[in-house]
Amino acid sequence: MRERLRIALTKGRLQDRSVELFEGMGLDCTPIREPGRRLIHQIPNYPLDAVLAKAPDVITYVEHGACDLGIVGKDTILEHGHAFYEVLDLGFGACRFALAVKEGFDFYGGYQTRRVASKYPGVTRAFFEKKGMDVSVIKIEGSVELAPLLDLADGIVDIVETGATLKANGLVPIETVAQVSARLIVNTASMKLYKEQITDFMEKCQRELERGL
Repeated sequence: MRERLRIALTKGRLQDRSVELFEGMGLDCTPIREPGRRLIHQIPNYPLDAVLAKAPDVITYVEHGACDLGIVGKDTILEHGHAFYEVLDLGFGACRFALAVKEGFDFYGGYQTRRVASKYPGVTRAFFEKKGMDVSVIKIEGSVELAPLLDLADGIVDIVETGATLKANGLVPIETVAQVSARLIVNTASMKLYKEQITDFMEKCQRELERGL
């Protein structure tokens, strides 16, 4: 058993918001803000070490027990599965998955199989399976908005925040697929091994979130 908990934080905006949350909880996050070449960052005034990772890797580290906790977007959880406990909706990083098409296009009209492009094929398939619709899902790694413009796809499923990129490319969201925000996740074995420490951390998070409402 470790004396200190490990948490994996998603790099980028979720990392910044996570640090703000931790500092509101009274944690000294200087090692995360000034990482240097270190890969594991020890919080000096709380038994917690932080690892910065890409979102899918946060899931991997927590699922395999390399980290006890993680902060990751619900979008990544929906796409990559969840063999762990999802214990807190942290509220920040809020956006949504949406189905978007060219303005004026009747996506649900007609009988032909629709083609849908997305960086999130798992989320897309699950959405249309619930509808009982047979669609062809095309995985795109880059700007998914290009797919309808090039007639590669009839629509896209993507993360939408303001909708400005869609509008600029003549696309409109026609249906919300899922709401998304940052979540605190916990390894299933760690929840048993470090229940007291994890509960303490969760309660500190919860109090700070409530204070910020």
